Amino acid sequence: MRFEPGRFIRNLFFKSKAGLKEGLEQRLGYIFKDQSRLEEALTHRSFLKEAGKERNSSYERLEFLGDAVLGLSVSLYLFENFPDKDEGELTKLKATLVSEVNLSRRAKLISLGKYLHLSAEEEKSGGRSRPSILSDSYEALLGAIFLDGGLEAAEEFIQAHLLKNLKETAEDKSMHNYKGELLELLQAEGEGIPKYEVLEEEGPDHQKMFTIGVYSKGKLLGQGKGASKKEAEQYAAKMALEELEKETS
Repeated sequence: MRFEPGRFIRNLFFKSKAGLKEGLEQRLGYIFKDQSRLEEALTHRSFLKEAGKERNSSYERLEFLGDAVLGLSVSLYLFENFPDKDEGELTKLKATLVSEVNLSRRAKLISLGKYLHLSAEEEKSGGRSRPSILSDSYEALLGAIFLDGGLEAAEEFIQAHLLKNLKETAEDKSMHNYKGELLELLQAEGEGIPKYEVLEEEGPDHQKMFTIGVYSKGKLLGQGKGASKKEAEQYAAKMALEELEKETS
């Protein structure tokens, strides 16, 4: 058999792409029956423009669908699981869950940015870590799962990636479980478990203020103050998340 360098390199390239997508599917907990759905969800319009292809095969249409599926699923979950909350409180909970900030963080947890097809210019300008692109592609991914596996598959994904531990967090009068988010993010990046240390205690016993630092592999990621250690830890985790977001944007 005659060796053909061009074909050999092409085969290596496509195997590499297939391997990448398999890695993403493992993170999603969902295997696509129709791989073209996944491809479309990962394709930014700048990539198609650069290649001179139809814009309709970018992720924008899937994003439109995913946004609708997400809104319905989250609304239904909140309605069924928080019977004590009124319409205003449910609306606030939903707005936080489907916000660009939350969706882009969730996208980072599954390293979605590295799988996207972007133009060279978009790549250069930091598109892989841009919150708007990450949140839009996350919704597109949800739309693709819905088309490929139906509403049940889409809801399973939402439950596992967006709604897990929501009840416990909401009952704590705080929508954000910053410690949980930071833990998930660091573990997804292979950084292990963050450590919290009391840096300072001020005031009398009945009016203490704590300053706590959160560390990863010996590096200080953020500091927070609070009237309890628990509160200070949450603020420290919040500051750490904000700093990490700046580094990747």
